[in-house]
Amino acid sequence: MNFHYPSHYTDINGSKIHYIEQGEGDPILFLHGFPTSSYVWRKVIPHLSTLGRCIAPDLLGMGNSDKPDIGYTIDDHVNTIEKFIETLKLKNITLVMHGWGSVIGFTLAMKNPSNYKGLVFYEAYLRSKNGDDLSLPFLEQINFLEKQKNLEDLMMNSSYLVDIVLPQSMMQTLSKEELDQYRKPFLTKNSGKVLYQYWKELPRGDNNPVENLIADYSKKLTQSQLPKLMLYSIPGFITTVATLMWAKEHFPNLQIAEVGEDLHYAQESHATLMGETISAWLQSIEQRLP
Repeated sequence: MNFHYPSHYTDINGSKIHYIEQGEGDPILFLHGFPTSSYVWRKVIPHLSTLGRCIAPDLLGMGNSDKPDIGYTIDDHVNTIEKFIETLKLKNITLVMHGWGSVIGFTLAMKNPSNYKGLVFYEAYLRSKNGDDLSLPFLEQINFLEKQKNLEDLMMNSSYLVDIVLPQSMMQTLSKEELDQYRKPFLTKNSGKVLYQYWKELPRGDNNPVENLIADYSKKLTQSQLPKLMLYSIPGFITTVATLMWAKEHFPNLQIAEVGEDLHYAQESHATLMGETISAWLQSIEQRLP
């Protein structure tokens, strides 16, 4: 499938944020994870664009967004997307989140829950981790990367993380055109600064600032009545059976749905099932709204 969406840009703190959009109505905001971009949502958006204004930004330093000389901490990403929402005047948002995008989205939703209609999440960070709740594929990937020599240089100055992480994290085989789309933002010197910072902040079961951020919004999610749709794949990558059971027991107003066989990227292998599942859920919650 060709990436046929026109490019849009908006200025956030002096940097251009690239985004794609399709449809009209209440916003459906898609937040991608690492090391991808809005491109990961290209096959899902058409299934939802009749239900709202689908908007998928590229996180700062990723996709076609600018790469300013900043730290690219999780706080930088949260602040940028918060300003993005304010600039586009997005209200009554349905959030669709994947991977690292869930840390950003959940933080914002729990900060201002009245601005959100519902929360959809796939392969998300739902609670601060411990050693018993990291999946084997996830642990194996972390261990593999930690053993690489010159990892900082590889991540900072090449598409290495894309080349390694995507094939290891999905069952779908990407075409050269698709893989090149994901590689494109990281082919020049220092273009991977955003990726290396992500690697440094990635939760590994230790006590770091991102773990504390997750613990904070996780507690709030257990008390939130916002409608929630948790998507999962089998066997999954971040989402373990233990995490599924924990969410089922602790999150109010939660629906859980399987979206096919994959590790971390059902958007590539089962986009139709994912899109139709979100569509049916969104229509069901809108019928219940006053």
